[in-house]
Amino acid sequence: MKSNNPTQQQLRSLFKLYQSGLFTDTEKLALQIIKDFPKHQFAWKVLGAVLAATGRKSEALKANQKAVNLSPQDAAAHSNFGNTLKEMGRLNEALQSYNQAIKLKPDFAEAHNNLGVTLQGLGRLEEAVAAYNQATALKPNYAEASYNLGVTLHELGRLEEAVAAYNQSIASKPDYAEAHYKLGNTLHELKRLEEALAGYNQAVALKPEFAEAYYNLGVTLQELRKLEEAIASYNKAIALKPNYAEAFSNLGVTLQELGKLEEALVSYNQAVELKPDYAEAHYNLGVTLQELGKLEEALVSYNQAVELKPDYAEAHRMLSSIKKFETQDQQYFKMRELYLSENISEEQRSHINFGLAKACENLEDFEQAYIHYKEGNVLRKKLLKYNINEDVELFRKIKFNYPRVEQNSLASEEFPKILVPIFIVGMPRSGTTLVEQIISSHPQVTGAGELNFATTFGGGIATGITEVSNKTLLNFRNSYLNKMQGVSNGNLTVTDKMPQNFRYIGLLAAAFPEAKIIHVMRNPAAVCWANYKQYFVSKSNGYCYALDDVVSYHKLYEDLMKFWTNTLNNRIYTLNYELLTVNQESESRRLIRHLDLDWHENCLSPQDNARSVATASNVQIRQRVYQGSSEQWKKYQQFLNGAFDGLLST
Repeated sequence: MKSNNPTQQQLRSLFKLYQSGLFTDTEKLALQIIKDFPKHQFAWKVLGAVLAATGRKSEALKANQKAVNLSPQDAAAHSNFGNTLKEMGRLNEALQSYNQAIKLKPDFAEAHNNLGVTLQGLGRLEEAVAAYNQATALKPNYAEASYNLGVTLHELGRLEEAVAAYNQSIASKPDYAEAHYKLGNTLHELKRLEEALAGYNQAVALKPEFAEAYYNLGVTLQELRKLEEAIASYNKAIALKPNYAEAFSNLGVTLQELGKLEEALVSYNQAVELKPDYAEAHYNLGVTLQELGKLEEALVSYNQAVELKPDYAEAHRMLSSIKKFETQDQQYFKMRELYLSENISEEQRSHINFGLAKACENLEDFEQAYIHYKEGNVLRKKLLKYNINEDVELFRKIKFNYPRVEQNSLASEEFPKILVPIFIVGMPRSGTTLVEQIISSHPQVTGAGELNFATTFGGGIATGITEVSNKTLLNFRNSYLNKMQGVSNGNLTVTDKMPQNFRYIGLLAAAFPEAKIIHVMRNPAAVCWANYKQYFVSKSNGYCYALDDVVSYHKLYEDLMKFWTNTLNNRIYTLNYELLTVNQESESRRLIRHLDLDWHENCLSPQDNARSVATASNVQIRQRVYQGSSEQWKKYQQFLNGAFDGLLST
């Protein structure tokens, strides 16, 4: 008499084949059993699992449905059916299956987890969190459920809880590369960058082909100013994923920050070739072209960025900065539309206000330009949370600490002349870029632009945070010169035109007895207005975004410069910007002579200096030196309500 069930040997063989991953053989045996015993539910369950594992979702659905029909009380069968429905995107039906599985077996941790995944897919995040918590309560070492909980908490913005969930997942499964990666992402968002690095490094150690982890590692290294390491990470991501447009774009940004602009161009061009609709890469390409003085090409890139992404506020601002508006054109109206929109962020609105202000200024509608400058500045100050009292305290500390710096000054005869820095200082927008262009037009001088080395290596010494001693000054000097060596292009003389190094003149004089210090002065009202109307990408110029702040900061600057002049008068060469524009040749010759350089005619044509310029003046310095720029603020004088009346006139 024929049995109604397969033999135990057949069932053991079926299960063993499935566990071994021999899906072809498993499927063959399952079909044979089903042919002989069409109502044997276990064979249908195994067949459904094999079909799902091999991507045949429709067939798997039918097999799993059959398993449910044959054994309605089998919680695992309902869960398997739900898994297939979930994979097919039929989420509401999947919910029903998981709920039925849980009803039949309340301690079914896997069903609770999959219920959470489905609820998450439906956007029901709080319910998903409850499901994952139930799964992990039932099965404390359930790494996948803890991971999914972390993902959902992160999506809800509950970042600290997400960190705890990822850590629990990793504790249960230390080699879980994706959990280390997600932990890195969450820590990065929390600005815990060093911890984020550890997460990404662990992810790539466990999964060396993890391109996305290398990319995010690069992003974090870039934010930590570890630029060479960031480049290595981006290159690794690209090697693993050659069509990784985002990695090419960020590689370009890092190369640009290192001053390797031609290499940056190659990287950006690769990004837009791989992803022609990548608005951010077109924008970054435009920024680099602008720094290189290729303004027409930069215009094309910015236009491409805003065409691809019409609400790209930052690109609109940059496009406006180099464009001459002849009429209220299409871009103008698009900016107006964005300005009037209620759906843009305060940061976007700030960018748009600065863009519209520039357009209105070109169109000589100075009243409307002032309205936009004022609104853009109010928003920028709010976002930066600037307080002038912080700078008041900073300047106080610098003056108070200077006697200790002076007591530990280094002597010039102690050092060989490896490099001779020229520090060009003054208020931002005072003409320091023009002066650097003049000096670096000399063939024996390299113009290195705005270097942050003085603040990075010496800010603590200048303010008394770091112990002041002969040793710390020497360490500062060596660290600075080592970095400057990398941007010297083989020249003995190198300019550093970080304007706000005026704060550190005492420290620079003490650590670099051989250096030249050039202080550029400009009409105070002109400087203050030029600062107020400029959107600085750097967050360190927070004083610029309110008229009373910029006037107060200028007075702090004047007071500190008076202090330096009284104590270090023989070290500071003062150059009057307005006088330079009127008597260009005589002032330029006097300047070059002070620097102990032979005269060179190139210094009379700074507009022909092809070096890259990353400052706000990179458009103006491509033009011939002209007079009258210090009078431009007067077009707005009637709107300023006497804000500049207390400034010294020159």
